[in-house]
Amino acid sequence: MEIYLGLGSNLGNKSLNLQTAIDEIEKRIGPVVRRSAFIESEPWGFESNNTFVNAVIAVDTDMQPLEVLRITQSIEKDLGRTQKSINGNYSDRIIDIDILLFGNLKIETPELTIPHPRMNERDFVTVPLKEVMN
Repeated sequence: MEIYLGLGSNLGNKSLNLQTAIDEIEKRIGPVVRRSAFIESEPWGFESNNTFVNAVIAVDTDMQPLEVLRITQSIEKDLGRTQKSINGNYSDRIIDIDILLFGNLKIETPELTIPHPRMNERDFVTVPLKEVMN
């Protein structure tokens, strides 16, 4: 199944953080079949002096959504992310990986909502997503 993941980083070597995450996703979830350009964006939902680098990738996987969620969270932790956003309180981060779309699935659980509920509000998601979907 083809899934779409959004990636972002605003700490350290941002482009390298994204590439390292993409490499880990390919090893642990499935082949990356398309990748957007890396784009720079301003922080969304919080104040920071650090801009983001964002991208969207399309991945071919046989895994289930919660399994992908657990692996992406593990990758974030492995790359040095110490906390997830809580109750919409965002902060600077080494890496953020969001499941945007998972085939045609619609999921709404306390742990995971697909399609990603705020992706259409964010140009740093919609612009690279359109690039990868075309």
